[in-house]
Amino acid sequence: MKKTLLGVLITLFVSCNNETENSIVNNSGPEQSETLAKGDAICGSDVVRQKFLLENPEAAQRLLQIENKTAQFIQQKQMGKVLADGSVEIPVIFNVLYTNSTNNVSDARINSQIDVLNKAFASTHADVSSIPVEFQPVNAGDTKIKFRLAQINRKSTTKSRWSPDDKMKKTSTGGIDATTPNNYLNIWVVDYMPYQSGYVLGYATFPESAGLWNDGVVMMDEYVGEGGPVATHNKGRVTVHEVGHYLNLRHIWGDANCGNDLVNDTPQQITNHRGVPTYPKYETCGGVSRSVMFMNYMDYSDETTLFMFTQQQNDRIQASVSATGPRAGLRVL
Repeated sequence: MKKTLLGVLITLFVSCNNETENSIVNNSGPEQSETLAKGDAICGSDVVRQKFLLENPEAAQRLLQIENKTAQFIQQKQMGKVLADGSVEIPVIFNVLYTNSTNNVSDARINSQIDVLNKAFASTHADVSSIPVEFQPVNAGDTKIKFRLAQINRKSTTKSRWSPDDKMKKTSTGGIDATTPNNYLNIWVVDYMPYQSGYVLGYATFPESAGLWNDGVVMMDEYVGEGGPVATHNKGRVTVHEVGHYLNLRHIWGDANCGNDLVNDTPQQITNHRGVPTYPKYETCGGVSRSVMFMNYMDYSDETTLFMFTQQQNDRIQASVSATGPRAGLRVL
């Protein structure tokens, strides 16, 4: 079982931050110590988060407060003191920055992305039947999180390459300003995000950034919605992964060798997975061999292989949008 004492986890998280800072300075991989292979695609959320926390001590303090409140919410839920049976509908604004008709993602693709998000968070997609029997008891089922398309903003630009540095989120730096980020999930869509020897498919801010000018998700246009040009990632589930971060989920491997994702019902695993792993896949952490959950949305497997959240991941999601959670503002509209 993973360690659950908050103090221990925060110590591990700070340690991981320091290691990652060093790896970035040394031009090695942003989420692991080894250098990215040429052309590797990554989620940039943890890279951006670690830099943000290192530069903003007040945000690190908010993170501690959020984790404390998350733990309290989960404890109260387990004791039957939280009886929230209503759904939370999150209004979504897409901010599309395009250079040509190809990367000006269509309304149809954007609407399909909303549909994918709703099916993923309600566990109503066809692939739910592919969840292995051993993991079915911890499948989140309906998380009671829904998504509604509120607006699409489009802006023609000559800039085709963007870095995971939030410049796409400001009009003054060629982007589009966020719309009331405390109340709306803003998703920016850009052409390409190179990073070191690879590129970033997308990245998200975590709840300690709730309501700030840069709060939201950034996606490369190819990975938005269904029917994109990349055969291994054309089901809209990269965006599901990034929205998971936005709602306070970490990568399932804890961004470290046999790391901790602060969730006990996801088996501890050595690192991320790519491609289409064969089930069952056993890995050993701490001397214990486990069948790992590479089909979890918070892993890196191909999208055809990603199709579940767990119940305790949902606890963290629910804590983030609860009336006292950091994303309570999403409940207003």
